[in-house]
Amino acid sequence: MTSQLYAICFRATRPSDLARFWCGVLGWETAGGQGEDAAILPPDGAWFRIRFLPGQEPKTGQNRAHFDLTSASPEDQDRTVARALEYGGRHIDVGQTPDEGHVVLADPDGNEFCVIEADNKFLAGTGFIGALACDGTREVGCFWSAALRWPLVWDQDEETAIQSPDGGTKITWGGPPVAPKAGPNRLSVELALPSGTDREAEVARLVSLGATRPDGGEGDDGSVLMLDPDGNEFSVRRPGQ
Repeated sequence: MTSQLYAICFRATRPSDLARFWCGVLGWETAGGQGEDAAILPPDGAWFRIRFLPGQEPKTGQNRAHFDLTSASPEDQDRTVARALEYGGRHIDVGQTPDEGHVVLADPDGNEFCVIEADNKFLAGTGFIGALACDGTREVGCFWSAALRWPLVWDQDEETAIQSPDGGTKITWGGPPVAPKAGPNRLSVELALPSGTDREAEVARLVSLGATRPDGGEGDDGSVLMLDPDGNEFSVRRPGQ
């Protein structure tokens, strides 16, 4: 069976602190884990969790991926921004102009995210996390569409987006130019397979689609560490793990 998106992972200097921030901003629930490995789950049982794993690499530029949070109204957007600031977020400047409707913030660990203005048609009906917005080529968007078997819901001018057939958060790639990669990504994707699935066969399928498996690519928990066509890290958990 095909890999399923299990988690979006943050590498953080203090995982439990960052988990508290995102738990407060999103209104999600703690899923267990203390200190070295924390996780939060959406209360509605949506299809992925957010994990917070230890990582000490210094931040050397904008992340290749960030969350776009949606708003139901201008007042709702203001409330989300105020809540993020209350929990330790801050305003940042990434070159946005004053007339742009979205608000750019950073979490306490410096990870960028946006609170999108109300009535954004592209993110309509996606949920509070409207998108995981990524730097990336059209090739990597097509890779992830095939890897997850999610349809391309946008494919224009080198920009791509995919979405589960069941709806929910989109994953988007903005096309060239893609900033050079400087060290491991702070945000990454973790895939899971149902119990009884042949993981090596699935890893081979991902390689056939354009992924690579670095030498020694295995995590401490036995997961397989891989790179997508743009060199972004992702992992495949053991079936039933």
